Amino acid sequence: MQQKSFMRKVSLKQVPRNIKEAMLDEHWKMTVYNEMKALQDNNTWELTTLPYGKKTVGCKWVFTVKYKIDGTVEWYKTRLVAKGYTQIYSTDYQETFTPIAKLNTIWILKSLAANLDWPLHQFDVKNAFLHVGLEEEVYMDVPYGFTGRT
Repeated sequence: MQQKSFMRKVSLKQVPRNIKEAMLDEHWKMTVYNEMKALQDNNTWELTTLPYGKKTVGCKWVFTVKYKIDGTVEWYKTRLVAKGYTQIYSTDYQETFTPIAKLNTIWILKSLAANLDWPLHQFDVKNAFLHVGLEEEVYMDVPYGFTGRT
């Protein structure tokens, strides 16, 4: 019965399909502004004019809802992502690399914690930024509804 109640609560929440829909709801609007503020506070980009001969990469907003175990909303999550799939290998970039934690590494750390009586803590990261310099110049469209400045 609890599972049905949880599914009913989850299915009632509408996730916006685009930024225009999100801006009509105060919860989503706030998460969009918070995401933009975090991106700007971390100097993720520099507002500039597009040089001649260069093209921009588009961007889009991704919306999700994180629920508590009882089906109530824990938080609304919004991410601005670049449409990197529009880039062409060897023209727009030379290589890709994404650092990830392998599941085996996590299991080893959990095993060490259990065997050495280390304390474990769980936390959620709202914004994570990889501080790596790019060799290529990447120009992204300003997100819909923003001027590039807050």
